[in-house]
Order: sequence, then C-alpha cells, then structure tokens
Amino acid sequence: MAQAKSAITLTDAAAARIRELLAARGKPCHGVRLGTKTKGCSGLAYAVDYVDDINPADEVIEDKGVKVFIDPQSLLYLIGSEMDFVQDTFTSGFTFNNPNAKGSCGCGESFHV
Repeated sequence: MAQAKSAITLTDAAAARIRELLAARGKPCHGVRLGTKTKGCSGLAYAVDYVDDINPADEVIEDKGVKVFIDPQSLLYLIGSEMDFVQDTFTSGFTFNNPNAKGSCGCGESFHV
C-alpha cells in the first residue's frame, strides 16, 4: 500500500530550524502552524507560528521529526509546497517553493494564486 503524499514537504534545513526554534522557545508546544494571511501587494503572505492549542480541523504533517499544522483555510493554497530555511550574509528565514503561486510582488513579501 502506497503512503499518501504529504500536503507539504520540509527540507532538512527547515526541519532543523524548526527544531531549534522549538527548543529555544522556553515552553512546550505541539509544533508550528503554517498558514496564509491577507497581506502585501499580491494578496497572500505565509504565516508561521507556534502551536500551543491544537485545532482539530488542522492538517498535521510529520516530517523529519517535526510537526507542522496547516490551517484548513490555507491548505488549498499550500498543497505541494516545499518549506525551506535559507541563511546568508544579510538575511535568514523560511522560504517556500509553492507550485500554486501564480506570481508574487516585487519585494517577495506576498503571492497570489
């Protein structure tokens, strides 16, 4: 029996960064929640936050030892995405390779589907 494909995947760097953030938080939580919010020029922006309270409607992804909860309103925008963590000389942060995004604003803060 084939295993169902996850709604999103994490790179090793993203999973490692999530583990670091959870360990440094100072209080226990269930994982991180990934969603979208209305923001920026193109309409949607990614939102990542700690999960203190589980929403039973969330999609739960377990990948590389971390749990990612996806809110149901954002799930359709995120299916097939890859979450990465990139760090260079000037910036660091989570990035998303989202096959559903049809475009983004010039500064990269938001996207549209």
